[in-house]
This record gives sequence, C-alpha cells and structure tokens, in this order.
Amino acid sequence: MTVQELTQTRAAIQPRSRAEFEDFLYWEAALLDQWRLDEWFELFTTDAVYEVPTMGQGLEVQPDSALFYVADDHRRLQHRINRLKKPTAHAEWPRSTGVRMISNVRIDGVDDRGVRVVCAFATYRSKNHITDTYIGHSHYTLAEIDGQIRIRSKRIILGMNSLQPHGKISIIL
Repeated sequence: MTVQELTQTRAAIQPRSRAEFEDFLYWEAALLDQWRLDEWFELFTTDAVYEVPTMGQGLEVQPDSALFYVADDHRRLQHRINRLKKPTAHAEWPRSTGVRMISNVRIDGVDDRGVRVVCAFATYRSKNHITDTYIGHSHYTLAEIDGQIRIRSKRIILGMNSLQPHGKISIIL
C-alpha cells in the first residue's frame, strides 16, 4: 500500500483507529475462546461469508472454482454453530478448550464493502490430552452497521504445510 493509499484509507475510516479494529478482533477471539458462539455469530452482517481455503490457496481463489475446508455464507454459518453446540458434534462434544492469539493487526485498505483488516493468528485447541495448533493470517472486511463494527467477511489463510497430525478443523478459527 502506498503512502497516498494509506492516507486515503485512514480518511475513509475516520474516526475509527487501528486500535479500535484491534480491540474488536480481541473481542471476537475472546468470544470464541469462551465458546460464546451465538454472540460471536452476532458480530457478522447478514451478507457475511466465513471461508477457509485449502492449504496453498490465496486470497484470489473463490469457493466456486476451488476446494475449501469451509465456505459458509450467513445461513450455513448459523447451521455450523447450531451443529457445534449439539452433543452429536462428536469432534467437539464434550467441547474442546481453545486459546486464540492475535498479532500484527494492520489496516490493508478500504473498498465499497468496508475496511480490510489483516492479522496473524495462532489458535491452540486442546482436547483429550492433545493440543492442536493452527497458524496463519485472518483477512477481514469489517463494516460499520448502526455504529458497531461488524464482520462482512473473514477468510483464514492457514500458514501450515498440512493439517497433520490432527487432520481436521473441527473448531471455528
């Protein structure tokens, strides 16, 4: 991003600061860590998407032309949350514990959908004496709706060579 683009981006999102977006991401992580999935879901706009492409894919790939681990619109995301809360979700019942670490939060630009925010993450999931680690970058488009920051899109780009040894993504990253 050039200095001029950065200046235009800052002007477009005023009075929101990077710190406000960062606090919002910390709040999102806390909700997931505490398994407050319904409250987490409320952070999304009704046209939101939550996506996790397979390893080696980037931001340009689309779910209609490539394999994704997760490609949820608002409705499918609600179903995912409802399923995770049930005892029949065997991978998460009893539910695992998790900790999400977020760092290197930066504003990456602005477009007609909202402010693009990127951060690095490490998510630790622990269950049955096994801890799984997921690392990567989260790419968000955040919009202001009724004075509140909301997630319009969240795409997880995993920074791993494989899902080994755990072999699955049973939690929300």
